[in-house]
Amino acid sequence: MSARNDHTEAAAAAASADAEEKDVKIPVEAADEATEAVETEAVQAAPEQADQANAEETPTMTEEEMVEAAIRAGEQAANDDFKLKFEQVQDELAQVRAELDAAAEARDAAEAKAADAVDRTARLQADWENFRRRTAAERLAERERATEKLVCALLPVVDDIERAIDHARSQELADDFKQFVDGVDAVHAKLMSVFEHEGVEPIDPAGEPFDPLEHQAVGRVEDPDVYDETVRDVYQKGYRMADHILRAAMVTVTYGGAKRPAPEPEEAPEEAAPEDTEE
Repeated sequence: MSARNDHTEAAAAAASADAEEKDVKIPVEAADEATEAVETEAVQAAPEQADQANAEETPTMTEEEMVEAAIRAGEQAANDDFKLKFEQVQDELAQVRAELDAAAEARDAAEAKAADAVDRTARLQADWENFRRRTAAERLAERERATEKLVCALLPVVDDIERAIDHARSQELADDFKQFVDGVDAVHAKLMSVFEHEGVEPIDPAGEPFDPLEHQAVGRVEDPDVYDETVRDVYQKGYRMADHILRAAMVTVTYGGAKRPAPEPEEAPEEAAPEDTEE
């Protein structure tokens, strides 16, 4: 409205000036019509003046500037698109890393379980081997104990057979009875072969040094012609089985003789000297 008033006042002033110059009197009605015409021209000219003012204020862009502006706009759009895609890729990368971490944890847990299973399997295998060996050793020990028990039960029978054979050999017997004694002697030999097969060995130490671990002294006999503590008579043979004494031999031991010399230490085998090799 202020612009309109300004234009009205300007038009009125111009009309007054023209009237003064021409010295012409204008009626009041004519003045009002002129004012309205000026105002109408001012209203119609206002948009044109505004467009002209905007055109004057906005500088005209050259083709290069338009190209640069388009390039900058494209770069800005590309940057915005790149930022958006970069953020999406960052989110996907973080998700993939989380999945990788979870997979690594699962792998470590699986490896730990596998190692534990391998360890347990090794321990079970070792326990099984120990059990198998222990069971085999127990079975062997039970067999040996059963054999020892049977042999120990048969030893008095063997003693009676040997005494009967010795007594029969010392008598004058008929031929038929001698054949019978030979048959009993053959039975005794078979029985002793069975003992030998089971690892049973007789202990008959006549003339050997006295060994308190294998011999049981039941008497002493003075004899200066032999070394001291030598087995003189064997009243009852002993038996051993796998280095285990089933029964000690009942013997008499001499005394009054010279002391038995200490056994000489066994000499270690000499190592062969390396032969000189000529180059």
